[in-house]
Amino acid sequence: MAVAPQGQTASRYAKFATLRQPFVDRGRECSALTIASLLPPEGQKTSKIATSYQGTGASGVKSLLAKLMLGVFPPNLPFFRYAIDDFAMEELTQRADAKGEVEKVLAKMERAVVVQVETSALRVPLTEALKHLIVVGNVLFYLDPATGKGRAIPLTHYVCRRDPMGNVLEIIVREEIAVILLPEEVQAAIKANGSATDQDDFATTPVFTRIVREAKRWGVTQEAGGQPIPSASGSYPLDQCPWLPLRMVTVDSEDYGRSYVEEHFSDLQSLEKLTKALVQFAAASAKIVFGVKANSTVKARTLAKAESGDFVTGDMEKDITVLQLNKQGDFQVTKATAESIEQRLSYAFLMNSALQRNGERVTAEEIRRLAQELDTGLGGIHSLLAHELQLPLVILLQAGKIRRGELPKLPKGFVKPMVVTGVAALGRGTDLDNLSITANAIAVVPGALARVKGDEWIRRVCASTGVNQDGLIMTDEEVQAQQQQQTMAEMAKAGTPAMAKAMAEGQPPE
Repeated sequence: MAVAPQGQTASRYAKFATLRQPFVDRGRECSALTIASLLPPEGQKTSKIATSYQGTGASGVKSLLAKLMLGVFPPNLPFFRYAIDDFAMEELTQRADAKGEVEKVLAKMERAVVVQVETSALRVPLTEALKHLIVVGNVLFYLDPATGKGRAIPLTHYVCRRDPMGNVLEIIVREEIAVILLPEEVQAAIKANGSATDQDDFATTPVFTRIVREAKRWGVTQEAGGQPIPSASGSYPLDQCPWLPLRMVTVDSEDYGRSYVEEHFSDLQSLEKLTKALVQFAAASAKIVFGVKANSTVKARTLAKAESGDFVTGDMEKDITVLQLNKQGDFQVTKATAESIEQRLSYAFLMNSALQRNGERVTAEEIRRLAQELDTGLGGIHSLLAHELQLPLVILLQAGKIRRGELPKLPKGFVKPMVVTGVAALGRGTDLDNLSITANAIAVVPGALARVKGDEWIRRVCASTGVNQDGLIMTDEEVQAQQQQQTMAEMAKAGTPAMAKAMAEGQPPE
């Protein structure tokens, strides 16, 4: 198949790919020490990739990935909240005690967005995206506005440009698409220039998608084989771009980010070399070789054919020797150094084996505090993911549901989604903690709890825990009806002895 001619977008992609190459090379080096198939060497298939000698890197990535996924997207819990200013709430509701009711409605909307994440299988591409961020440091996440499905695009398939503040200015994505899937006029143009033939039904051609930031919108264009695809052109609002170029660690004035693995690259590289030396030493030590003196009465052939328990004539102590390396002492230093590095990496990647100290009696409180201390160290990573992944994802999912009529349109400028990140503040956990602290603080004041509105308190607690209040909390009418039933039951119970006595005496009950 002939080489497809380049258009303007393809030329720009080739230009910016040169600037991207150092980050790709570094990502491949990090991938080789952790998960080699994530970003394989150029031109190599995953089945031919050489694996590393140590598995600490891969185990560390999986451990950190599990904790990040649990912290960023907790299962069946909102990873964000709708925030509304108190003054704005009074302006909208004209009431000062309406916060509980508003929180109830907002919590219901939060759960609707979370259901979309769970039911549309977004966790699979989101997990893949976080894995690329940990190892490579960059990934492009795409959320299809039509289907709501996501996709994680590796660094080797896109380029991007940012301003000095880190704002994205331009993204170009390169994909191999089957020619038969393109519009007919584009197919004809590609076949006319010789880049595809009618006989090759599965011929592919590079398709370049360019996303450019304009004054108030994102402009999208697409070309294949040097031919523009008019039907793929469009635009999106500035806060609803479905292409999200993500970074793990930001560097000022750089278009791409750095990975978490890169920050510990020296330890991983040293552990790889030491582990390789230990493995080779173990293999050499496992090799058994006997030596026989040249003028010995013991023949090597006789010794080789001898079975266990056989007798062999000769001076075995003087004439027979066994090859020994005698390097155990030297390799103890190597082994101790490798174990020290592995321990540091276990702490860095929050592996469970690093949470428990060496000792016979280790309390659960020690492990809990150490885990919290280690997780708190990822606060900066959580903050960046909240800004570049979680918040844009919420806005995209919310916009899709509003467009399909599944969510009411929020008052512009009053209600905004806010991502809550960190170990102690996932979802609405902070509100629940604050409510509990407040209740304990005012409980010491005589009569203070009696002045708290119970219904409002219950509504706020349910909103903070994400529990659906529908059908759970009784209304004022239901409470009044229940009180009347209890009163009537008590009256009937109190009147039963008198009725029984009157009936025993043959008198009509009063």
